[in-house]
Amino acid sequence: MMISIRRIASILVFVVAVGLVLYLGAPASAGSANKTGSTYQVKIEDFSFQPATLSVPVGATVIWTNKDEEPHTVFSTDNVFKSKALDTDDKFSFTFKKSGTYEYFCSVHPKMVATVIVGSAMKKSEPMKMDQMKQMN
Repeated sequence: MMISIRRIASILVFVVAVGLVLYLGAPASAGSANKTGSTYQVKIEDFSFQPATLSVPVGATVIWTNKDEEPHTVFSTDNVFKSKALDTDDKFSFTFKKSGTYEYFCSVHPKMVATVIVGSAMKKSEPMKMDQMKQMN
C-alpha cells in the first residue's frame, strides 16, 4: 500500500501542531527549581504577607500586591530591595539573582515580616542511599 506525500505531510503538520499546543499550553510548575524567569505572587492582606515564607529559584521574580486599604511597603532587612508605599492594588516586583535568605518587612507596620528563600538556600531532598534502593527492588 502506497501512502501519498500529501498524506504524510498532513500527518506531520498534525503532529507538530499537537506538539506545539501541548508545549505552549502546559501550565508552569510553581515549585520547579530549575526554571529561571519564573514569577511568584505575594499578597499583602490583613496586615500580613501571604505566604510568610516563599521558596523560589534563582532568577525568579516576586510580585507583591497590596490588597489592604492601608498603605504598606516591602523593605528587605539587608537593603537589597525597597518599595515605595503601596496603596490598595499597587504592586512591587523584584527579581532575585543571587541565592540566599531574604527577610523583609513593612516599614509602616514593622510587625509585618516575611522571608523569601532563593536558590541553593532552598531545602534540597537527600539522595537515596544504596540500601533504600535495594529495598525498592
